This record gives sequence, structure tokens and C-alpha cells, in this order.
Amino acid sequence: MIHVYLMPGMSANSLIFEKIKFPKNFELHKLDWISPNIDESIENYAERLSEKIVHKNPVLIGVSFGGILVQEISKIIKVNKLIIISSIKCNKEMPSHMKFGKITKSYKLLPVKWINDFESLISFVLGPKIKKRVDLYRKYLSVRDENYLSWSLREMIEWKQSKPLKNIIHIHGTKDLVFPTLYIKNFIEVPRGDHAMILKRAEWINQNLPKMIM
Repeated sequence: MIHVYLMPGMSANSLIFEKIKFPKNFELHKLDWISPNIDESIENYAERLSEKIVHKNPVLIGVSFGGILVQEISKIIKVNKLIIISSIKCNKEMPSHMKFGKITKSYKLLPVKWINDFESLISFVLGPKIKKRVDLYRKYLSVRDENYLSWSLREMIEWKQSKPLKNIIHIHGTKDLVFPTLYIKNFIEVPRGDHAMILKRAEWINQNLPKMIM
């Protein structure tokens, strides 16, 4: 049995994996965000979350910010495969406005607005074209605690990893507006996939990911 652990993206719960179906020789384990401690580093957070991974040499799959987190977890435990979807492999792959946010610390002004305006949150997390389907995605983006949002935004933009990890598998959509392919290298291309392709292109993922893992 191949044990696969799935980590959702920023603000998302494990329902985003509801369309993911792998063959019978795979067992899927869906992770959810835990509450971060005040001023906690992503490294320490990854260590705490890794305690929920109870199988040896698992496959880790992370989406968006969850992709950053599983990379940090892979530095703590031995993994069979490390796969990120709609994410980045290092801070050099961040779009220019996130790099600017790191320099100016302007990201500190955003979380309160997100909490009061769900459309702003969904636009940042899934991309601006998703806004017209706000009600559909409301059930997936349920992690909206102010402490969590402030922490996740800070840890994503301040991420220290400057070089991609070895043997990482990066799957990315050509229409991703959150992490545009303009800034990303060495990835497996999903035609017409956007930042929400874990839901919208689940068929492609179900067909191709098991082959990449085996």
C-alpha cells in the first residue's frame, strides 16, 4: 500500500481533494491546517504538523502554500515522493508583487480586509477570475481565522528557500494567475490549468499522478 498525504492550500480545507481518486493500491490521507502559534516559524509549524503523518516513507502532495509546507516537512521526515501542485519550489519563483511585498512588508496590511471581504480572499488565494464563483468556493476556503491568515501570508512571502529541493515533482497549470509560469522553471505543464485545478482538472491529476508516483 502506498500512503499519500494531501495538504491543501492557504485558507483551504481538505475538501479540495474530494475529486481526487487513486487506484486501490494507494491510500489517501487528507491533512488540514492546525492553528499556528504566535510568531511561529514555518519550520516549527512543519515539525508539529509532521506528527500527523504516521506512515513511513509517505508520498507528500501539497497545493499552493500547502506545497511550500510539504517541502518543509520533507526536510524533517524521509519521503517516497514529494509533489507540489500550483505552487513554487523556491522564493525566486514568486511573482514580482510578492517579492515587492517582502521588501516593503506591505502584506501586513492585508489579512483584516480578507476576513471582512471574502471576494478579496478568494481572489488572492485562487486567482481573480474565480471571483464570479464565490459561493461555490466558500465551502473550500473555510480557514479564515485572523491569526492563521496573518501567519500564512507572512510565512509564504518571507519563505527562505532559495533553491529547489532535489527530486521534487512540480505540476503547474498554464493559466495560473497566482503563480504565473513566467517565473517558474522545470515543471510538468497542465494545459489550461489555473490555480484551482486541483478541483477543475481533477481528471488529469487522477490519470497522471499515480504514474508519477509508481
